[in-house]
Amino acid sequence: MTFLEEYKQKLISAEKAAQMVKSGDLVGYGYFGNPPYDFDIALGNRADDESLKDVTVQVAGSVRMWNFLKTDPTGQKFTMISDHFSGLDRMLGDKGRAVYGPVSYHEFHRMRLELHQSFIQRDVMCVTTAPMDAHGNFNFGLTASCTYAELINAKIVIVETNPNMPYVMGGALECINIKDVDFIIESNAPIFAMPPAGQPNEAEKKIGEYIMPLIPDGACLQLGIGGVPNTIGHLIAQSELKDLGIQTEMYCDAITEMYEAGKITNKRKVRDKGRSIFTFCFGNPKTHEFLNKNPQVAAYDCDYTNNPKYIQMEDNVISINNCVEIDLLSQVCSESSGLRQISGTGGSLDYHIGAFESRGGKGIVALESTYTDKAGKMHSRIKPFLTPGAVVTVPRVMVHYVATEWGIVNMKMRSVWGRAEQMINLAHPDFRDELLKNAKEMGLWSPTNRIPF
Repeated sequence: MTFLEEYKQKLISAEKAAQMVKSGDLVGYGYFGNPPYDFDIALGNRADDESLKDVTVQVAGSVRMWNFLKTDPTGQKFTMISDHFSGLDRMLGDKGRAVYGPVSYHEFHRMRLELHQSFIQRDVMCVTTAPMDAHGNFNFGLTASCTYAELINAKIVIVETNPNMPYVMGGALECINIKDVDFIIESNAPIFAMPPAGQPNEAEKKIGEYIMPLIPDGACLQLGIGGVPNTIGHLIAQSELKDLGIQTEMYCDAITEMYEAGKITNKRKVRDKGRSIFTFCFGNPKTHEFLNKNPQVAAYDCDYTNNPKYIQMEDNVISINNCVEIDLLSQVCSESSGLRQISGTGGSLDYHIGAFESRGGKGIVALESTYTDKAGKMHSRIKPFLTPGAVVTVPRVMVHYVATEWGIVNMKMRSVWGRAEQMINLAHPDFRDELLKNAKEMGLWSPTNRIPF
């Protein structure tokens, strides 16, 4: 049988595919950039099916409102697990429609592929892919992640092919062959693309100015999600730096900008010379076009990109990630505001550890020192204690550099008193007196400490 003959045999409608979901099933939609569109519409349209109940759909980083939630507003049919909260997932979490699944990102692949726990095995798995190539392969496009591992261990494997999905060349596990696919849906739905990034604010620019001197020629960069990492990419594009490499979790638009400025060659990397590697992309249409069939980039599974034991093999890894808040003990929370889930552990801890273990590497946590609430009141992101219920994403013993618009500090080997002093120095001036008072009350201050600021 030829690939095309097998394709035709496995081709079905989205409606027929959705009928395969049974009560009590765990359904996988893939992560970030490759969830299905037509299958989701068809599954949501079964909300009135009296024979269907207790279906759980697992996603990560939702980029649109799912039809299965829209058609089931009371949550009687469908529930959702998100392994990394987006802004939409956060809203759904606030309404009790989504729950977070905690995990460090590099572990996803091993858990899906090797550990075989029954409670994580998908009954039905459906993801968007590029159209089948001449060798019978379906490329995962914007999200390699743990997609292969999820599919290969699902009971029913469905791919929703879409000509709008970029074909992203890979290093490993960036596609699945038709022999491992049970059913195929064809779609022409638009692929989610990020809107144009806004201009960096003054705080982001200042943070970038503190970080830039720490980046040497030939550095291997990881940029996280948020304004500060994007600002760093913009500053690098305008700098004199050269021969930079990329090993990152997320491919963002700033990397394309650095490519266009001639800053990225990857020729000083220890592994994957000449190629930037990543595991998923949130980018604009220009970035999607850049990634399409471009041998300068490679999509790998998340264990390869995010495992600290692989990250540390590169020299001069510079990891830059945002966070929600830090306390005077230098504990970093990157994922929640108290018990309210904001994002996820993601690769923050993976890269912070891997960068420090890299020869010449630096793990940098970057944050604006304040935020303003809806009422217009300013609050400090540097707190005496983390907000009750907040999650420690990076423990204090692992914190390397911390940067705000007021400076940058290497926290390694500092005492508890020293950490409190430096965190107060990184806080907004309007909050320093109160934080100093808190430090004394907490026993984090000594008569020998110098008065900060």
